[in-house]
Amino acid sequence: MLEAQGFEIVERVLGTDACETLAASAVAAGRSSAGTRNLLAEPWCRSLAEALRPALARLIPASFAGVQCTYFEKSRKGNWLVPMHQDLSIAVSERVEHPDLRGWSEKEGGLFVQPPDSLLAELLAVRVHLDPCGLDDGPLRVVPGSHRLGRIDAESLPAVRRATPEVACVVDRGGVLVMRPLLLHASSKATGTGRRRVLHFLFGPAEPPCGLRWRHVV
Repeated sequence: MLEAQGFEIVERVLGTDACETLAASAVAAGRSSAGTRNLLAEPWCRSLAEALRPALARLIPASFAGVQCTYFEKSRKGNWLVPMHQDLSIAVSERVEHPDLRGWSEKEGGLFVQPPDSLLAELLAVRVHLDPCGLDDGPLRVVPGSHRLGRIDAESLPAVRRATPEVACVVDRGGVLVMRPLLLHASSKATGTGRRRVLHFLFGPAEPPCGLRWRHVV
């Protein structure tokens, strides 16, 4: 399903107690109103990245490393929406001059760049749900199969959305949504009374191309 649709949901990867412990650790690490991108510097987060590889060995290649983790917390008190998009940037340790690199930016003190599409197509996002995420919790909405189209420009996006109906990724606590970053995805504001806390990991080749180095590698 992952290769054809660009996403797959795996239930019951973590237990309830583990989810609560991880959520407390993420909050203690410090975050903005929506989340933080720097959690892979935390020992507990690095340990979780290492544990996810064997737990999801069917989906994560053995040669891949954990290279980023972002914490998101959405509720009616801390709410936002995200328009339909693809994830095109990665966190790297330093700037490299290369014709295949573009879109350099800085976020939370870290350096980000848009790498070649060939690398983006390899990457794997692993979203660990620390709370139940139902339809009123602002779940991720995806366009199945859109990752196979490569980088989609703004002019082409409406046609892609019309061609394939969106799917809402409802995931229970302790479940994991595995997806390709090039998959078109969006999320609406939460309308319910719960929280949607997610640890969003990125896994990729331990040695990226173009002379790049990851900011964190686990």
